[in-house]
Amino acid sequence: MKINCIGSGSSGNCYHITDGDTEILIECGFNFKKIQQALNYQLKNIAACLISHRHSDHIKGLKEVMNYGINCYIGEIEKQELIEIDKRYNNFRLKGIQPLEHFRIGTFTILPFDVQHDTGQPLGYLIQSDNGDKLLFATDTYYIKYTFTGLTHLLIECNNSIEILNRNVETGVLNHSLKKRIRKSHFSLENLIDFINDCDLSRLKETYLIHLSDSNSDEALFKKSIQRITGRPVYVF
Repeated sequence: MKINCIGSGSSGNCYHITDGDTEILIECGFNFKKIQQALNYQLKNIAACLISHRHSDHIKGLKEVMNYGINCYIGEIEKQELIEIDKRYNNFRLKGIQPLEHFRIGTFTILPFDVQHDTGQPLGYLIQSDNGDKLLFATDTYYIKYTFTGLTHLLIECNNSIEILNRNVETGVLNHSLKKRIRKSHFSLENLIDFINDCDLSRLKETYLIHLSDSNSDEALFKKSIQRITGRPVYVF
């Protein structure tokens, strides 16, 4: 499975995934022109776009992606919330889905699962290819209540560290209310380590860390910590 990061973080999120037969996007948090440019305008084989939740850094290009003819999948409650905000989201290309209900896109079997964030129905995705690769995608969650087996790829948030958050509060870089929101909406290094230790990673090939905070993270520390636990290559997007 090949994973290409178009962008990750509060300014926008979008990832291109392919198993050599099926191509999908995960998130479309940039304007459509940037997504096109990043993919050298080769979007005709994009079979779908999976969306975690309705915040703008994950759906900025959604309307244009749908207008291009790409089906987009999001939690049913998130879909209804979007339509209430803007009727232009009431598009047959926007598919409302439910947690723990499998569906197929080309050679991918996709299992959405519920995660913990501050929108109506945020989702993570377990994406299994017919070739045996199994990708776990999760972002904008402080906790994952499920464990997984047979994972070959992790594309997962490592937004902050509790130690760095506390230090930033002590030095006045961060206020207590924002720290509380971050702790209840984004994956910390410490929680990610607990999650990884609970999963079966015997088949893991590589990990991609995404959505790092600009001021509450340490790229080198995060990479070293996760690589030490998994024993596999770690890349930071």
